[in-house]
Amino acid sequence: MERQADHSVDPLFLRRWSPRAMAGTPLAAGELLQLFEAARWAPSSGNGQPWRFVYALRGDPAFVSFLDLLVTGNRVWCERAGALVVILSRTVRDNGKPVRTHSFDTGAAWMSLALQGAVQGLVVHAMEGFDYARAAALVAAPAGLAVEAMVAIGHPGAVTDLPEHLRAREVPSGREPVASFAFAGRFPG
Repeated sequence: MERQADHSVDPLFLRRWSPRAMAGTPLAAGELLQLFEAARWAPSSGNGQPWRFVYALRGDPAFVSFLDLLVTGNRVWCERAGALVVILSRTVRDNGKPVRTHSFDTGAAWMSLALQGAVQGLVVHAMEGFDYARAAALVAAPAGLAVEAMVAIGHPGAVTDLPEHLRAREVPSGREPVASFAFAGRFPG
């Protein structure tokens, strides 16, 4: 399926999607650092940069521990990832005040990472299907950090390497029209 925009946008936004088929080859540390560099430049409230990324590369001892955090439905395809990343956000400023936009800002950093992954031709797939409490413990998250998501990153693989029930889903998904979520002045009705 080729995605079609209703309004003119850079093709990068249409190319970015969340495939599951990965080759099972290690991701080079430099490839991952390019993604983090893109995330680094995301906007944030007061330039607070609340995002934190804790990762395990395929072949590292921690990779299996990260894999064990995932629900079965995600683990089955993440086994072929080149890296797994836990994304966290800092919820409290150094002065003790809450960071109200921590999730919003970290989401911006995630999108920068995802778009850079699309530019690099990598599979970058975020997910919520994992044990959040165990993830926080595994990465030794300090107080004041919230686990937001996990991401599987890898080189593209063959759809036929996925379990049969996932193969049909290995296409870019559509989106709701802009009119369904953007309103002038107030919500309708």
